Amino acid sequence: MKLRSGAWFQGDDEVALDARVAMAMGGHPVHGSDAPVIGLANSSSDFNPCNQPLDDLVASLRLGIEEVGGVAVQFPVMSLGEDIMKPAAMLYRNLVAMEVEESLRSQPLDGVIVLAACDKSVPAGLMGAFSANLPTLLVMSGPRPSAHFKGRRIGTGTDLWRTWDERRAGVISDGDWKDFEEALALGRGTCNTMGTASTMGVLAETLGLAWPGVTSVPAGDARHHDAARALGRRIVTMVRDEVRPERIDRRAFLNAASVLSAIGGSTNAVIHLTALARRLGVEFTLDDVDRAGRNVPVLVDIEPSGQGLMEDFDRAGGTPALWRSLGSVLNGDVVTATGATLASVAAKALDASDVIRPLSDPIDAEGAFRVVRGNIAPEGALIKRSAATKDLLRHRGPAIVLRTADEAKAFSTSTDEVDPASVLVLAGAGPVGGPGMPEWGMVSLPPSVLQRGVTDMVRVTDARMSGTSFGTVFLHAAPEAATGGPLGLVESGDMISVDADAGTISLDVSDDDLAERRARPAAPRRVERGYVSFYAAHVLQAPDGCDFDFLVGTPGEAPRLIEPVVGRS
Repeated sequence: MKLRSGAWFQGDDEVALDARVAMAMGGHPVHGSDAPVIGLANSSSDFNPCNQPLDDLVASLRLGIEEVGGVAVQFPVMSLGEDIMKPAAMLYRNLVAMEVEESLRSQPLDGVIVLAACDKSVPAGLMGAFSANLPTLLVMSGPRPSAHFKGRRIGTGTDLWRTWDERRAGVISDGDWKDFEEALALGRGTCNTMGTASTMGVLAETLGLAWPGVTSVPAGDARHHDAARALGRRIVTMVRDEVRPERIDRRAFLNAASVLSAIGGSTNAVIHLTALARRLGVEFTLDDVDRAGRNVPVLVDIEPSGQGLMEDFDRAGGTPALWRSLGSVLNGDVVTATGATLASVAAKALDASDVIRPLSDPIDAEGAFRVVRGNIAPEGALIKRSAATKDLLRHRGPAIVLRTADEAKAFSTSTDEVDPASVLVLAGAGPVGGPGMPEWGMVSLPPSVLQRGVTDMVRVTDARMSGTSFGTVFLHAAPEAATGGPLGLVESGDMISVDADAGTISLDVSDDDLAERRARPAAPRRVERGYVSFYAAHVLQAPDGCDFDFLVGTPGEAPRLIEPVVGRS
């Protein structure tokens, strides 16, 4: 086969000579035309503890690549971390996707291994690689160790929100809060619950992008090195066999939707799956998520939909064991990262257990997700029903409207009495309004409610929530308030009705009253500059994956890399 990198390195003109010299000076001499050049797109950063262990895997990846005749070249990628990056890592997901796509396009690369872990860095790297349509695989760091607090295991994210509620309710003292902080700071890696990072790892395995069973292996475990070496060898084979992302079709995405429900995974993954599918020109919509959520039960007993942690999921056999439990629910002909079919990998996996249940004994027979539509969210909103309070899935109550993060924060510590039957509405926190659709959707309840033993209220928002979050939260309401969506017209005291299983959500206000509200002068928008201004001008709504309008693929067509002119720079 003809390698793409040959356009840079072959020949005896000054351009090819200069390229070969540059590679040699970087410690990667290029010999002949049959050595595939593999990019290691590394998003490790000192700001991002989830991604820091990725550096430890580079040597094993390089060994695997080079022992089968490839050349491994590492390059940096902006790191998207949930803990520190504000207002939201999601604001920069599309920027990193552009960075990866343009790095692949402009450099002499024949394939890429994306090194990513934290929530948005995984879809960002894969979106860029999909658009470049070069052979692509993914390496993740794995979940961090489990912490212990007051004699029990605690999961990152999920138990943080629970303990924060307990602190505001007066149950957790200042000393306990300090001890809790120390307990959480015990190791690197992704959240050890079924948050967005763990969810995206399981889905990446299902799409054939990550080594089966490895994304859930705890960070620092030696199995990562064995898998990285195998992955390095595999990517070279994929380059020589021209196995590109365009091979990932609708069957794989429908498998992913079924797996997403079975794990009770992150609502964020719905946005990312949609964006990834659209980069490949594959049809994938909220209706696919709703259908899977109604027909595929929750089988995995991991927080926040269950009780365990990711180390339990790993011991139970990880993703391949889940595939085995799902059986004919999945299309077994889809090819995994190893080159073997999903069915053949599943056949060798562990049997069902108390962590990964059989279809006959699910954690939640009703599935994980519901999509609702109505005059408050005509293009749809999403709820993770498996992590909600079942008695609240059908509810009617008066709205309490919050329009900024500061208002939501003040509400969470307010001493005012609040009716727990109210519906909390956070508007103006969507893709444009946030900006970046921050994870503010699980609005914290005020002390007056928590002290009465009430731990959940219905919430409706155009924001997202963490994959580790829980509660009866109707998320991603579209179109968002900042672009004229009806959520922005809701006023405190308005009655809101929700019925998750019926798929409905409605604001009990007449069309005439809504029209009158819509005619009122809008509040001035915050003036932005640079990338944020660019983002607001081009970002799509949640049902379309929050991608940029000029980056989505053409439906039914595989992505096409527009090659650069390889000449003097």
